[in-house]
Formats: sequence, C-alpha cells, structure tokens
Amino acid sequence: MSTLLADEARMKELFKQAVRETIEEQRDVFYDLFAEVIEDVALAAAIREGAQTEQISREKVFQALGGIS
Repeated sequence: MSTLLADEARMKELFKQAVRETIEEQRDVFYDLFAEVIEDVALAAAIREGAQTEQISREKVFQALGGIS
C-alpha cells in the first residue's frame, strides 16, 4: 500500500514538473493566450456596461469624434 502511495506522489510530482517545463519553454504562447483571455474579459465587461447605458444616434457619435463620417 505504501508503494502505491509513493508511486502516486512521484507521478504527481513528475506531472507538476512537466507542466512547469512546458510553461517555461512555451512562455510566449502562454503570454499570448492570457493576453487574449484578459482582452475578452474586458470586452465582455464593456459590452455589459454598454448594454445598460442610453443609446444615442450614429450622428452624435461621429460629432463626438470630430465630424468623422
């Protein structure tokens, strides 16, 4: 029984080590992934906030932007 627990603990440690090494070796991939997740969360929050505000006309938006049409 103790051998089984020791094997299980060893497998858990090997798995943790493999995950750490993968993250270190693929740092740029994980950075891009987390950046996209953060952008998506921020966009969702902006959409929720925008859904609760008063709607205005397209013309007012372009006036606020300085007359861009």
